[in-house]
Formats: sequence, structure tokens, C-alpha cells
Amino acid sequence: MPLQFKPISSSEFFSNVPYETRTDITYVTNFLKEHYGVKCYIVGGAVRDHLLGRECRDYDIECYGISPDVFEAAMERLGAEGVGRSFFVYKYHQLDIALPRMEKKVGRGHRGFDVTLATEEREASKRRDFTINALMYDIDGEEILDYWHGLTDLDQKVLRVIDKVSFAEDSLRVLRAMQFAARFGFRVESESCRVCRQIPLNDLPKERIFLEFEKMFKGTFPAYGLYYFLALGIAEKLFSIEMDYQSFISLSRQFLQSKKNFLEKLQPYYFLYIAAPYFDKERREILDKLGAPRIYYKKIADAPLLPEIIDCAFIARTAHREGIAAFVGNYHPRVKLLAQKLDVWGRPFDSGVVPAVLIAEGFKGKELGDELARRRDEKIRGLDEDCK
Repeated sequence: MPLQFKPISSSEFFSNVPYETRTDITYVTNFLKEHYGVKCYIVGGAVRDHLLGRECRDYDIECYGISPDVFEAAMERLGAEGVGRSFFVYKYHQLDIALPRMEKKVGRGHRGFDVTLATEEREASKRRDFTINALMYDIDGEEILDYWHGLTDLDQKVLRVIDKVSFAEDSLRVLRAMQFAARFGFRVESESCRVCRQIPLNDLPKERIFLEFEKMFKGTFPAYGLYYFLALGIAEKLFSIEMDYQSFISLSRQFLQSKKNFLEKLQPYYFLYIAAPYFDKERREILDKLGAPRIYYKKIADAPLLPEIIDCAFIARTAHREGIAAFVGNYHPRVKLLAQKLDVWGRPFDSGVVPAVLIAEGFKGKELGDELARRRDEKIRGLDEDCK
């Protein structure tokens, strides 16, 4: 496969990079070049995101022309911290600085790899998962190097596996295909889908699984994430979930219709809240298998599902403790409409029942709590005639 080039000036490539990060990149690359003769590239997601016009926070610098021992000494002199010394990776502020490497599976799990030093750019880029993530920006030459037609796949919005053997050695990459599809709206190329479906997923720890799913939950294209959740065998292998075609179409339509109403602060929770009723699984069971943090249980498992008929009583009960703006079912237009009508979008529902009044009437202890709940419920039941 012939090497392709795309000229891009440094001023253009780094135009949207935060000042502090750009300063660090300049300092690190100049330091390594001037003192050690190192050739530096920006690699991975930062190159992809620049071409997609997306914000990027993580910048990886790959260094060529330096031995591991000298590299370690250079990192110590620079003040970088080793976050994976056996993987030749160091951290300097927000930058990851690493040597080019190759990885071979020698044991179980995401840590079971033997890492060796790569000697040239093509060899190093081959270890990456998809062609769009193997692009390299040559800072000095001011051009992007593309060994695997990643530029074409970016233009065509395609996720394509680079090397089937190395890809299959890291099962987490199957989940990465799903979350990339949900984030970018890309399709997974058919042969790459076949490769993903053949990979077992029984060696992944929950914390690694959850991190990839959370990226998918925050994606702009939830229907794409859903499709590959099912099509790549992730749903069946990790959750024993299957879905018929009609259910998939119905759920996809819900995502497409609802995502314009998603609030950013609740973005991680909408996907599972909307999808769970279609999965024929208890919401807590899904969250348990996912290894989700406690906040997911509060926002998803503890939240009431939307009833077939959404009325004012439902809105008032849901807003008993906090406003509907905090309720993950607020993407539904009628929920928002009635919440605004009851003035409970940003604050809890006020039934007007005051405990002090009940105490003055002689209620106390458990009887006080029961009477308070009864009068609040009576007030809520009477709302629908007033807010139709």
C-alpha cells in the first residue's frame, strides 16, 4: 500500500490547540530535536480529530531515532513521568510522549502484551486499530503521513481494520469500533465487522468495558452505536441481549427523534434509559454487568420509566425531590411541556402541604408521615383537570 501525504502547515494544524498545550508541544519537540536529534510526530486521535474539525484534548507525540535508554534519560531530564515504562510511554503535562512500538499478545487480558521497539513509521503505525487512527503528522515536514489509506476512509466515513492479526489480539478494539461509530457517525467496513464478530470478549475487566461504553453513551449518533452494539456481537456476548429487526428500527427512530432534546449534563444516561425497555433485562442487571458507577443507578435504574400516557400527576410525582431538568426522561416533548406548565422544570414540585400545619392538627410520628404523603398524593391526583 503506497504512502500518501497531505500537506498541512503547523500554524493550521495547531490553530485550535489550547495555548498551554501548543506551548508544551513546541517545547518538548524542540528539546528532543535539539539535544537528541529526535524526529517527532503527532499521532493517533489528534490527527484524526483535526481533519474532522473536532476538539481534541489528548496529544500523543511519537519519537524516532533514539534508544530506550537515552529516551528514558531524556524524559527524566525533561521532567516527564513514566506512566508505562515497559511500554515506553511518558507523561508531560497533558502530553503523552512515547517511542514507536510493536505489541504481541503473550497472555490474557489487556496487559498481556510483549512490547518491542519499532524501527520505522510504517511498522509502528501498523499496530493501531483502524486506518483513521494510524495517521501521523510530521511537525518539521508539515505534512500528514498516511500508510493505510486512512485519509480516504475519513472522507468516506469508514472504520477499517489495519491488520487482522494484531487487531484480534486486543478484544477492547471491538468496543472501540462501537464507540467510534456512535461518536463520528461512521460505518464499520464489512470485513472489519466480520473480524470483530469473531473475537471473544470474555477477557475484558468491567472498568475497561465501562470506559468504552461511556464514550458511546456520549456520542452524537446513538443509533450508530446501537447498530454496532448488536451487529458486532457485543450485546449478545457481554449482556446476553438480542433484538429483532422491528425493535431495532423502533428504538433507532426514538434516538433520532429524541437526541435534539438531550441535555449535555444528562448525555451519558439517555442511551440506556431509552434502550433498556427494549433489552428484556432489568436495568440494574445491565448496569451491574457494565460495571457502571453509582450515579448511573440513580439516573437510570432509580428513575421512573415514561408511562404510555404522560400526565401532570406523573410529572409532579417525578419532580417531588428535584426538578424535571434532572430527570433523564426529560427528552420527551410532553414531559418538558407539562414540567413548564407546572413550573417544575428547574425546581421540585410544591404540593402546598406544610408539615407544621399537620403537627398543629395533632399528627406526629409515623402518622405524620403517612398523612403528609396522603395529602400530597391527593393534591397531585387533582392536577390533571387543571393542566390538560
